[in-house]
Amino acid sequence: MLTRAKATILLTLAVIFFMAPGARGADGPAGNSLEALGRGSIALTGPWKFHRGDNPAWALPSYNDAQWRTLSATSSWGDATNHDETGFGWYRLHLQGSPAAPGVPLALLIPPVNDAYEVYWNGRRIGGSGQLPPHPRWFYTTPFTMISFPGSGAGILAVRVWKSPLLFVDPDSLGGLTGVPILGDQDSVAAELDQTEAASAKQFLYQYTLMVLYGFVALLSGIMWLRNRQSRLFLWLSIFAITPVALALLQDVSPIQISISYAWGRGLNQPLYVLNHVSLWFLLLYLLRLDGNRRLHRLTNVLAIVTLAAGAADGALAFFWGSAGHGMQWADAIFTTFIMVVEVFPFILIGLGLRQHLENSRWTVAISALISQMISIIGDAGAAGQRFTHWHIFEVINTPVFIIDSITFTLADLAGIFLFLAVLYAVYRYSMEQQARQSVLEREMHSAQEIQRVLIPAELPPLEGFAVTSAYRPALEVGGDFFQIIAEASGSTIVALGDVSGKGLKAAMNVSLIVGVLRSLSDAQASPAEMLNKLNRCLCGRMQNGFVTAVILRLDRTGCVTLANAGHLPPILNGRELTLDGSLPLGLVSAAQYDQMELRLHTGDQLSLFTDGLLEARNAEGELYGFDRLHALFASKPSAQQAMEAAVAFGQDDDITVLTLTRLAAWEESSSSIVTPLLEPATQG
Repeated sequence: MLTRAKATILLTLAVIFFMAPGARGADGPAGNSLEALGRGSIALTGPWKFHRGDNPAWALPSYNDAQWRTLSATSSWGDATNHDETGFGWYRLHLQGSPAAPGVPLALLIPPVNDAYEVYWNGRRIGGSGQLPPHPRWFYTTPFTMISFPGSGAGILAVRVWKSPLLFVDPDSLGGLTGVPILGDQDSVAAELDQTEAASAKQFLYQYTLMVLYGFVALLSGIMWLRNRQSRLFLWLSIFAITPVALALLQDVSPIQISISYAWGRGLNQPLYVLNHVSLWFLLLYLLRLDGNRRLHRLTNVLAIVTLAAGAADGALAFFWGSAGHGMQWADAIFTTFIMVVEVFPFILIGLGLRQHLENSRWTVAISALISQMISIIGDAGAAGQRFTHWHIFEVINTPVFIIDSITFTLADLAGIFLFLAVLYAVYRYSMEQQARQSVLEREMHSAQEIQRVLIPAELPPLEGFAVTSAYRPALEVGGDFFQIIAEASGSTIVALGDVSGKGLKAAMNVSLIVGVLRSLSDAQASPAEMLNKLNRCLCGRMQNGFVTAVILRLDRTGCVTLANAGHLPPILNGRELTLDGSLPLGLVSAAQYDQMELRLHTGDQLSLFTDGLLEARNAEGELYGFDRLHALFASKPSAQQAMEAAVAFGQDDDITVLTLTRLAAWEESSSSIVTPLLEPATQG
């Protein structure tokens, strides 16, 4: 499962190596004779002698290896009946004769080996790859290695190989050489290596192209998510697209060859592999319109966290793998089994999604994800079981379906490409839907703003004997606060201020209803309490579980104030709250009754009305503005604009509306001002 790409790469490179002209002996005969050297290179096909175990004496030419088993360099020691064996093994090849062109510098090209190895010529170490125990280190993807060869005549070429413990998903055929070494002059061997790398680049050409496409999609979707952090779909699409690129870089399936140690390679591969699967879960959740199901969303989150932790833990085992005992292998088996089991989770999402009314693009995603996951599960299960059952389902799944110009396409490749394209198309359709929905919301918001512009007074009527200031600042484009100052024919003035639950067009429409009722009741000379009683009966059943808080007062020229309150914050007189009886908000209980109180304002008194957005301003540390700051603020008798700016500077969290009424001396001229972003900055009267 988790090393499928690595095994495929090694197998492909080995096949390419065997097909190269030098490997076939095109430049000279194959076998174990040096006499052809000087005319190119030779393939050291053997026969090789092989023995399990480790003994430094086995590198010496004097050692008698007649009892050793004969083994082909094209077959691993696992293929030669040493199933499920790891540790040390030695290869020996008796080279005969002398090069036809003595004095020409020679080189040896070693194909990928499982896992670390050392090469000896007549008992002297001449090169290798990685580091052998007791402190083993080897590469995640073993490279071809070119080694200077000092031989000028007959001798013993020995390769000391160490194979790390097998993973739960490793086949039992791993271990030792995976291809035929090449010996020749340095130029010829370098040409063989270049030819092999060129063939490899051609083999993975379509993967290079896919990497560029995946990377572009990841970048674009990441930018779209950064522009709108609420659009989680683009975040998961970015992760879904970038993880295959990261996995390919780790496995050297890229134009940029990265030789990375096994510990870091597998340590990063496991969580990336799991993250790729988890990102598909969330893509299915959003694209199949299942994100509204809170239980399913919560289950997906929990399962994702646990699976990512299992992948990270499984990857972390790689840092101790070289010296791992059976305990490490058991841990790998447990983590890997869990990761394979949760691979069925997309089937649950797909099954639930198919119950929805989906458009064609989402149906395509569901079907392609079903096929891709089915192939992945069969392949992973086959890889996990082949060492114990000797079934070859994994090899069947990864057999090329067809080949185009030496580029192979397996079922997994085709299913992955189809799924990726289906996801892209579905995300494109999703984006178009979101844009259409956003356009509708913007039109709705524009309509709400137009309504609110009509409802917020452009200027305040003069109140003889009073200085009136007002300020309004919504937290969003359209808020639910309202205030009205309505002059009555009797010379009195109705002042109303309140807060409608909700935002947007719905709140604006409710405010328009409230303002209309208020104006009709003021014409009928209703008292503030009567206004609230009638407003409540009018609003009940129309608020869709919402409500309205409001305070209404009638103010006459002598400074006499009649005030009624419906669940709103009490007004503040000279920095101190008025004491009011408790009352319900409007729109909740039709039988609710509202009382009123009277007070008189004297010269210099300031009565301040405000909504809870002023009290509930919140700073960066999460601290509320609070009553203490509120009382201190109004004790200084600020204008409405000054009070609003103080709350905004502290940290606005909701709509803010402030209205102040200050009693003037007989010789002072009445004035009024209004500040709102919906109108001009200020209007004086």
